Amino acid sequence: MSVYLVKAKGWRFDFILKGTRQTEAWFPTKQQAKSAEEERRKELKKPAQQMITPIDMDFKELVNKRLDYVKTHNSISHYRDNRYNAKRWVKKWDELMCGEITQDMVQGHINERLNISPCTANQDLRYLRAAFNFGKKHSYITCDPTQGIEFFPVEDKAKYIPSSEDIDRVITQAKPDTQDYLWVIRDTMARVSEVNRLTWDDVNLAEKTVTLRTRKKKGGNLTPRTIHMTSKVYEIMSRRYLKRDKSIPWVFWHKYKRRKTGVIVVGPYQDRKRIMKNLCDKAGVRYFRFHPLRHAGASLMDINNVPIMAIQKILGHENRTTTEIYLHSSQNIERQAIEIYESVR
Repeated sequence: MSVYLVKAKGWRFDFILKGTRQTEAWFPTKQQAKSAEEERRKELKKPAQQMITPIDMDFKELVNKRLDYVKTHNSISHYRDNRYNAKRWVKKWDELMCGEITQDMVQGHINERLNISPCTANQDLRYLRAAFNFGKKHSYITCDPTQGIEFFPVEDKAKYIPSSEDIDRVITQAKPDTQDYLWVIRDTMARVSEVNRLTWDDVNLAEKTVTLRTRKKKGGNLTPRTIHMTSKVYEIMSRRYLKRDKSIPWVFWHKYKRRKTGVIVVGPYQDRKRIMKNLCDKAGVRYFRFHPLRHAGASLMDINNVPIMAIQKILGHENRTTTEIYLHSSQNIERQAIEIYESVR
């Protein structure tokens, strides 16, 4: 049936001709929908140069295509963030075509998210805009209802970077396997996802190097970079290599039960959110997660006059500007600067 009624919305025509879907909604009466369908069919019979065929897609289909792309081209955490927001969009606009979603509808949704925080609203808008841009890039759609919607102003907060002493206290509270994990993150200054995907093929004990791989580069390809081990990382890798299970490729792995099937599987670490909260509480230090370990390491090297180009390569940044964001002077250095100023003024 090419013309049908959707309760509380109206009549719609929907048909496929020569492999292309043609649809329009919402008409007050069935007759109006039929008339509009006839007009569309007449347009389609015109010569190609006289005919402009609108391009559109079910919003839910667009979201799923975008999620499939993110899953294969980006990190697991980025995919999860996108999926978390996408569920909310689909719940609202499940039955709509992309062209039926208006700027006012998007703005209303973003305003609702503002009740949580400006950061939450901005992230939602950023991901939604990426979905529509993805659709336009692949010629699925021509519309973008996020266009013209501005991000909300956000108050910049100083990033908390733990001191070396606090990091030591936290690591001391961990179990031996987790201590190894934290030391490798700390001394390689790697992203957690890079350490999680480390395999023994990435570890070269003879050269004392590890190869880290990230999807942060443009295009989403796994891009490698090789860095030298500290003596601590070399000791950890040597010990774990001797005790490794040769059937398991990852340096850090665990057994876990799949939620849906209940099957026990072996795999690399993915996201260990709760560990740092527990360890920080036990150590009696201010809470921090894994990422500040990268900031702390970069700042420490900067304070000790390591060239920024070297820091950039170790962190795996394409742009020097990104590296500069990671460089935070310690409170002790600032205190010394004030004392010098005070003594000479």
